[in-house]
Amino acid sequence: MYGNEWLPEVFNSFFNNNMPRVNATAPAINVAESKDNYVVELAAPGLTKKDFDVTINADGDLRIKMENHREKEEPHAHYLRREFAFGKYEQTLILPDDVDKARIAASVADGVLIVKLPKLVKSEAQVARQIEIG
Repeated sequence: MYGNEWLPEVFNSFFNNNMPRVNATAPAINVAESKDNYVVELAAPGLTKKDFDVTINADGDLRIKMENHREKEEPHAHYLRREFAFGKYEQTLILPDDVDKARIAASVADGVLIVKLPKLVKSEAQVARQIEIG
């Protein structure tokens, strides 16, 4: 009478099943702004630069794709629990108008993809000038 008997059978099968865990979360992203640029940081532990594709699409938006390209190795042990998953991820970021798209650069260091988005250099308007009288 004790135990899980008070739960309907459908709940028992839901809590006790061996369904694979679905990764419903995206990698963590930080976006910082300074006077001269924006910096996008994407958490990507264990991935290398060959696992990324960073482009500007036809609309001028930043597209980041990542996928682990390492060969799948057969495990040497029987896992009792396995949550490490390497799937595909893609995100498009709409860039501000003041980004110099020709100078965007990306790198990977310590498990983080870093995309530097330099701002366009604005020419300083001269205040002192001759005003023509019309």
